[in-house]
Amino acid sequence: MTQMSPTIRIDHVGGPEAMKLVDLPVGEPGPGEIRIRHHACGLNFIDVYQRTGLYPLPLPLSLGMEGAGVVEAVGSGVTHLKVGDRAAYASNPPGSYSTLRVMPAKTVCKLPDAISFETGAAMMLKGLTAQYLLRKTLPQGGLQVGDFVLFHAAAGGVGLIACQWAKALGYQLIGTAGSDEKCALAREHGAAYTINYKREDFAARVKEITGGAGVKVVYDSIGKDTWDKSLDCLRPFGLMASFGNASGPVPAFAPAALGPKGSLYLTRATLFTHIATREATQAMADELFTMVTSGKVKIRIDQRYALKDVAQAHRDLEARKTTGCSVLIP
Repeated sequence: MTQMSPTIRIDHVGGPEAMKLVDLPVGEPGPGEIRIRHHACGLNFIDVYQRTGLYPLPLPLSLGMEGAGVVEAVGSGVTHLKVGDRAAYASNPPGSYSTLRVMPAKTVCKLPDAISFETGAAMMLKGLTAQYLLRKTLPQGGLQVGDFVLFHAAAGGVGLIACQWAKALGYQLIGTAGSDEKCALAREHGAAYTINYKREDFAARVKEITGGAGVKVVYDSIGKDTWDKSLDCLRPFGLMASFGNASGPVPAFAPAALGPKGSLYLTRATLFTHIATREATQAMADELFTMVTSGKVKIRIDQRYALKDVAQAHRDLEARKTTGCSVLIP
């Protein structure tokens, strides 16, 4: 049986106006697939990168990497989900900006009853990102209780989760944000220190906070605007963990520059490498679900938009007007 699903699609890369709401046919799931009806869809910067062509994908393209809803049909070979299950995911290929879709089941996880659909849609991509950063993307020798870490965009969706998770692990997270209000929000969620990068030199402030030693790791989703000074925040053998480009891609630089700064390490991490297998995805999701249901991590949803208003959602995200997480309601 084929059903029609309102879906946000682009036929060419461009600004928010490139996104159109169209009705697309949705059929039955094939082997290893499910059909899911969304109750909420997540909004993430990766959606912007795909819309603008920074991360090029074949066109036309249905957008959205994160969602939550109810499983309507299950293809052959899928054993971890059944019809009627509440489920949530962060997944390739894109397509969550929709009412209904058929998709690979591999990275779709059963959603605990204690977690709402909106929370599930808001937390999967951002929460799993915080998990792989703080638990897997670690400097030489790892992180111990009391260690300093620097986290940019600390009042954003990933940032507020990371603030809480880092506090639960005993780390001293130094968070940057673009306003005093956002800095206060990060502190409320567990940041040990905050820096308003519009008023302060964050590299100088980090050195002051750490007594001149620097941090063991910088988690940076900003990119171009924070790159050079972030390297200056690291102690010898520190790790620069780049995982986004909110201000634009990092310009080309010479790896030899890492030597004089203290034999630094550099990684460009992505979530989708970490969730490449069903087993890895479930293990990471189980840890995220435990942190959320225990109350150690609370998912803050500060913006809700109708699916048809997705262009405004993207404008707000790109203008850094948002805090916490945002969701689209089909």
